[in-house]
Formats: sequence, structure tokens, C-alpha cells
Amino acid sequence: MTEDEVRRTAFAMPLTSPAYPKGPYRFIDREFLIITYRTDADRLRAVVPAPLAVDTTNPIVKYEFIRMPDSTGFGDYTETGQVIPVTLGGRAGGYTHAMFLNDHPPIAGGRELWGFPKKLANPRLHKEIDTLVGTLDYGPVRVATGTMGYKHHTADHAAVAASLGAPNWLLKIIPHVDGSPRICELVEYYLEDVTLKGAWTGPAALEFFPHALAPVADLPVRSIVSAVHIVADLTLGLGKVVHDYLA
Repeated sequence: MTEDEVRRTAFAMPLTSPAYPKGPYRFIDREFLIITYRTDADRLRAVVPAPLAVDTTNPIVKYEFIRMPDSTGFGDYTETGQVIPVTLGGRAGGYTHAMFLNDHPPIAGGRELWGFPKKLANPRLHKEIDTLVGTLDYGPVRVATGTMGYKHHTADHAAVAASLGAPNWLLKIIPHVDGSPRICELVEYYLEDVTLKGAWTGPAALEFFPHALAPVADLPVRSIVSAVHIVADLTLGLGKVVHDYLA
């Protein structure tokens, strides 16, 4: 293989059999359980990187369980994690603080393309009679459990659609071969071509258990604010760099 061939074909590793295909990445019947809760303001300040800003007078975290049965190139998988409401230059959106999922291609692609903070674990989102249940296990250890009454009330579709259209930010870190940071950037991305198929609210509960390598409990649950169950088709848009920490 010549150097020109390497440059022409290089997209992701491994060179001759990439871990994931090129996008766009379309998701069909993507299902969310999002439980919004209040936590400790000082804990939020400690984990959100500038220039993103948090409202410490109302310290909010969104804990998400997401079921993806049909996704282009990534297959059938489930993920879960914490998204923190933040602002950047007066614009409101979400900063993805932690994610755990059970499928290698979106772990590799998510980290390499966007900078999603993805780690391998075993999340699950399913219906248990009259309850929507989300769980996260890291190996054999339970880390998070979320529950919501199944489709108790129809949610405000306009408000849900607006929330899905908000900007999202990630901290992308790629090391150099000597271990120093080669890339350290704040990335912005959007969910695109969203078709909202349904949205519901209901009573919810959320419980975390301390874990050394899945420290979601470091942002403890002080009170539940709301919960929403969403089903939608959407495309995960590619990102753009909005801040370079090494510049």
C-alpha cells in the first residue's frame, strides 16, 4: 500500500477494517428515558469545563437511558449517562459528562469522531408491566436504577422537540504518542432531521450506587424534578470545534 493509498483510504482504525463506517448515522425508534434531578452545585462546578457555564442556583442533571434498536452502522445497543444543562455564549444546551454502553463500534466512533465520554458497561432500558425501567451494571455491580410510570401523561411535544434541537457539547481528548494531549477541544453537535413519534411524562425515581470506575453517584440525587419518555427517529449530526484548549 502506497502513502497515497493510505491517505486516500484512512478514516478510522484499523486501516483495512475500521471499527465503524462513515456516517451519516441515522437512528430509528430511538427511545429515551430522561430523569431530571437536582444535585450539589459545588459538584457541578468541579466537573463542567470552562468556557461552559452552569447555573449553580439551580444545579440540574439529566440522567438518560437510551435504547437504540436500529442505528446505521452501529447496530442494536443501549447507553446511559449524565448530561448537564449548561450555557455557552448565552446559548443553552447540554454537556455530556458520562456515558456507558454495550457496543464497541459506537464506543470507538463516539470517542474518535465527536469526543463522547463513552465506556463499556451493561445498561438496559425495558418495560416491566406498568413501569419503564432503566438500569446500569458495570460488570456484576449495579450502578444506577431509574424507574418511571409508563405513559401516564402525554408530554408537551413542542417543548420536547425544542429540547432535542438544542446544542450539545463534548470535551474531546486524544493523546499524543508520548502521552501528552494531542487534541483537547470543545465540540458542538446537534440532533438533526428529528421525527418525534411520542413523548410522555410520569412519576419517576432514580438511585445511584458508588463505583470507582463509573462514578455517576459523584453527582448525587437530591430531588427529582421531572421525567420524560421519548420515542423518535433522528440523525446524529457530526460536530464542529468551538474551543481549542491547546491553541
